[in-house]
Amino acid sequence: MSINQIIKTLENLVAIHEDLVSLSREKTKVVKEGSVEKLQSLLVKERKQIRTFEKVEKTRQEAVEAWFFENELPLTDTTITHMLEIISDEDEKQELTAVTTKLTELITTLKQQEQLNESLLNQSMKFVQLSLDMMNPSIKNMNYGNSKQESVTMKRSVFDSKA
Repeated sequence: MSINQIIKTLENLVAIHEDLVSLSREKTKVVKEGSVEKLQSLLVKERKQIRTFEKVEKTRQEAVEAWFFENELPLTDTTITHMLEIISDEDEKQELTAVTTKLTELITTLKQQEQLNESLLNQSMKFVQLSLDMMNPSIKNMNYGNSKQESVTMKRSVFDSKA
């Protein structure tokens, strides 16, 4: 397995993450608009991208393991970071570093965007709950008068024991 194949796989992951970041930004706009239908369609697109990501990530892991196996290196630490320490060709090393850095930046951006979306959704849920609470009056508000007076009258017996 050559390093170029690993770099191509990482570039595919970069493209997938760029799409996921774009979808996440669209989700932010849709959540702000409050359109459930648009949000559902975006979630379907996002699930498809995630399935694609899982396949490409599995391919990347297999390619890295194959590279370590072909170079007769131990398979205990099969990471890109470890590969960068071993690679002697400076051009391949720079290219691999660049694509890995880009992927890391995209993952960080995606994480921040999804945290924003989660926060917006939580705020929307709180607003909906508050609206529902305001529309449904509580039992306390339905009763008129002081509740303490009612409890005192209920404690009296029908018969006066002092008589």
